[in-house]
Amino acid sequence: MSDRTAMSAHDTKPPALLTTSGRIFLAILVAAAVLVPALNLLTSPDAFLHVPTYVVSLLGKYLCYALLALSVDLIWGYVGILSLGHGAFFALGGYAMGMYLMRQIGTRGVYGDPVLPDFMVFLNWKQLPWFWHGFDLFPFAALMVLLAPGILALVFGWFAFRSRVTGVYLSIITQAMTFALLLAFFRNDMGFGGNNGLTDFKDILGFNIQSDGTRAVLFALSALALAGGYVICRYLVRSHFGKVLIAIRDAEARVRFTGYRAENYKLVAFVVSAMLAGVAGALYVPQVGIINPSEFSPANSIEIIVWVAVGGRGTLVGAALGAVLVNYAKTYFTSGMLAPYWLFMLGGLFVAVTLFLPKGIVGTFYDWRARRTEARQVAPEAESLPPAGEPKPAE
Repeated sequence: MSDRTAMSAHDTKPPALLTTSGRIFLAILVAAAVLVPALNLLTSPDAFLHVPTYVVSLLGKYLCYALLALSVDLIWGYVGILSLGHGAFFALGGYAMGMYLMRQIGTRGVYGDPVLPDFMVFLNWKQLPWFWHGFDLFPFAALMVLLAPGILALVFGWFAFRSRVTGVYLSIITQAMTFALLLAFFRNDMGFGGNNGLTDFKDILGFNIQSDGTRAVLFALSALALAGGYVICRYLVRSHFGKVLIAIRDAEARVRFTGYRAENYKLVAFVVSAMLAGVAGALYVPQVGIINPSEFSPANSIEIIVWVAVGGRGTLVGAALGAVLVNYAKTYFTSGMLAPYWLFMLGGLFVAVTLFLPKGIVGTFYDWRARRTEARQVAPEAESLPPAGEPKPAE
């Protein structure tokens, strides 16, 4: 290697942690975390700028979905793992938070039992199952929000990646995983509320979960969690670790040939992605007021893929944007005459994006901006060249 080559390799700097679009994205989230609660709590209900509480909760739900989409984009956009079972990790995080909220009800439940949740009293349970112990403490519940999806992803990924299951086969078994959990959580004897799930929450950390102030704080936490999730993902994908992930996505066999243990890199990314999905589920539950087995539905996991595809796979910001846009459309169209046709519209949207915007909204914008920048750089060089047919000046 020549001195010039060595010097250029030494001087090469990793890409910036935050791009311009990333800074704008974080600025919007921080501003929303401050302004939306302020406009809800500090303005009169009759004021033009007042944000109703139901809108605050709705926007908070969108942000949770955005964090979920971000977690999927980390493994699909940068590792090439198309997970059709990420709804399972979202639901496990939600159930961990729901179990904590159920333990806070105490004697305020319908049956007034200080220990057993109402559904256990109704089903004639005599004592609290062992796996419910500790969920009366918020730190333990918060830890389980990370560990429950994280451990499942670790075990599943360890077997799947070391067996070198890839492509459509991996997608199918992730879908089978979430469907198996769906069937298990539907059973009343599992101890998670059966098909009714967990609901009728009263408070969180001693604060009334239905109050405007609590709803505003939950929204702000959702916005900050999304910002934090973006920074974590961005840090991973810009590092050497992230470069290996991208190489695995593009040519896994070559990465293995160079000596990297591709399965270990994929496993770490998969576990981090599952934990982010669990955090999204934990923030989602207190804002919607219920968690039930339907969150494990494979259709939900497929819908997450649509969000990421619409926004732009491999862009992070695009995944979050796609989640917000698609779910806003879902809210709008399912509240009127078009409600029965929403799934057809969603399928049509996915087909249209695949055909006409294969890189998604943000990915297409990035390509357009790159071509425009390149054209601006080429134009001065073209102007400096002598016109065709004129002799060049003698040197």
